[in-house]
Amino acid sequence: MRRRKFISLLGGAVAWPLVVRAQQGEQMRRIGVLLPATADDVTFQARVGAFLQGLQQLGWRIGQNVQVDVQWATPDAEGVRRHAAELVAQAPDVILAFGASTVGPMLQATRMVPIVFPAAADPVGAGFVRSLSRPGGNATGFMSFEYGIGGKWLELLKEIAPKVTRVAVLRDPAIPSGIGIFGVIQAMAASLRMEVTQVNLRDAGEVERAVLEFAPAPTGGLIVTASPLADGDRDRFAKFAAEHKLPAVYYEHAFATAGGLVSYGPDFVDQFRRSAEYVDRILKGEKPADLPVQAPTKYELVINLKTAKALGLTVAPTLLARVDEVIE
Repeated sequence: MRRRKFISLLGGAVAWPLVVRAQQGEQMRRIGVLLPATADDVTFQARVGAFLQGLQQLGWRIGQNVQVDVQWATPDAEGVRRHAAELVAQAPDVILAFGASTVGPMLQATRMVPIVFPAAADPVGAGFVRSLSRPGGNATGFMSFEYGIGGKWLELLKEIAPKVTRVAVLRDPAIPSGIGIFGVIQAMAASLRMEVTQVNLRDAGEVERAVLEFAPAPTGGLIVTASPLADGDRDRFAKFAAEHKLPAVYYEHAFATAGGLVSYGPDFVDQFRRSAEYVDRILKGEKPADLPVQAPTKYELVINLKTAKALGLTVAPTLLARVDEVIE
């Protein structure tokens, strides 16, 4: 059964049905949205709410001149492929797909329907576009980050937890960014006198077993890189790090909100809002092949002081001065 119940507007309590008849005489344009999340994921609700607000600001009226069909595919790969095929069968004018785990299956399902991604790491390396400046196909959008961010995560972990010398890097080997970011972290580790170990994010059980082996020795820490598994189970990852007293750095704000120590990464709500501009331009006749892939313009550094205190860490004033948000 399709999971397209409703979307709550960011910052409000209004909910729109996503399949609504057009007012008589108006042409109804159709937007499909494919998300690797469940319908009750408040983080993705906020992101899609920002996208819908962006459409409104550009003159699109939900249910009057545009119809939005959201497929909550969950992080399951087979479910994503099934929902991608269903979405293409509905003949949308443009599709919004988040992350490599959804963009890849969408491109397998169609090379005709325009696709906009609010975030994708290394879209060139993944084969989604030919180049950042001239995508050349039916997909374009926004990068989530460059691989160099992995080095910043390692530096941040050392800065907030100076005693850490061993780092388990949780990465998804099935996506290019999982391999690329680990390579950057590994290359920088020696200069910081740190030893890194990769832990593959295939399933939660495998992660827990690997971390259980890693955690008992002292001076350990974690870096959790982007993956559908981590994104779909943020609370569990944050709780697991806390239970094993492991300082951890995450790639996205929602992990710090869930109790993670520190996060640094793009403002995905902002990128969903910016994606509305590309969808608008495509609906008005421009081609994704000609719209350059854009880099993030806003990054967020978030620290959870409650978690820092529980880990016995004192956050230096110089670090606090750079923080965008403090959770207490």
